[in-house]
Amino acid sequence: MIALAWIIFSFALIQCVVAAINMLFRPSFNTLIDKDQQALVSVLIPARNEATHIMSLLVELQHQQYQNLEILVYDDASTDNTADLVSAMAWHDKRIQLFGSQRLPDGWLGKNHACFQLSKHAKGNYMLFLDADVRLDSTFIMRLIPYFNKHNLKLLSIFPRQLIGSVGEAFVVPIMNYILLSLLPLFLVRASKRPSLSAANGQCMLFEANTYRAINPHFVFRAEKVEDIRIAAYYKIQKQKMACLGGNAYISCRMYDSYKASVSGFSKNIIMFFGNSKLLAILFWLITSVGFVVVLAALGMHYFLWFLVISLLTRIFVSVAAYQSVPKNLIFLIPQQLSMGYVIWKALNAHKKGGFEWKNRKIN
Repeated sequence: MIALAWIIFSFALIQCVVAAINMLFRPSFNTLIDKDQQALVSVLIPARNEATHIMSLLVELQHQQYQNLEILVYDDASTDNTADLVSAMAWHDKRIQLFGSQRLPDGWLGKNHACFQLSKHAKGNYMLFLDADVRLDSTFIMRLIPYFNKHNLKLLSIFPRQLIGSVGEAFVVPIMNYILLSLLPLFLVRASKRPSLSAANGQCMLFEANTYRAINPHFVFRAEKVEDIRIAAYYKIQKQKMACLGGNAYISCRMYDSYKASVSGFSKNIIMFFGNSKLLAILFWLITSVGFVVVLAALGMHYFLWFLVISLLTRIFVSVAAYQSVPKNLIFLIPQQLSMGYVIWKALNAHKKGGFEWKNRKIN
């Protein structure tokens, strides 16, 4: 019992140190690229039923200070008026192009196929894949490219600052950053060549175009539901330099609009945060939820209080690193832990039943 308590206490301390590192070493995007050095960037947007989001993103891309862009949208068999909205925008801005849906081939997932099709039409020196629901500061691409070039990257992925519009979302959405930023020092993603130290977020992925075409990652991982993480590890296997950055002030996203949608969305990929190990996901939730009971019972009040302080500091460091509200994440700490357990349970149940349904498509 005492040995277990020390393991739990040590794990909490490691989480705190990792979160502090991610907070202290947030990268700055202070360098802006000169206008005469703006190589063509292909902005590639896979879109399926994104009528409520796509217009806002296209307008923000039109107002980017980085002007040498082509903006390609692939309508992935939308059942709303996504295609009509993009067509109307393309009429007024020739940089915007819409590509129609093809039948989804066997063995492909929809987004992976859309990204692959977009890449075949891209002419730029860089390929910037964005989800339709991200929001961009007008200087985002001006800041992104210098960082990419400074570190000689072939792939850069960014976790946008997550916008939260309801209490239900506040119970679930911060879980992703808590897991990521308390377990993985993000500077190691760039500094280490180990594929196991990889992370990525498909909401924002910037590729050097020639390397992308040589590796063809969306084709390689055409059936992967968490293709972003697999692509990141694959780039390292191919000895290509990549990096992943946490919360960023220049790109944001409201991923979901309710508690139900948040749970459904995160249950698709939460197990992948733990190397696709169901056991590790369950252990993480148990340790971070009820580990304090073991510490109190075996080590006494003194170490129990230190355990609480360390756990709270971890939440604070993660919140600051992710540009999230510290008070709200502390207030909602218990609901977030309960929600994490529920999300993991939903994920395990879906795996047992053979897959998920997302945007009216079955994902195995």
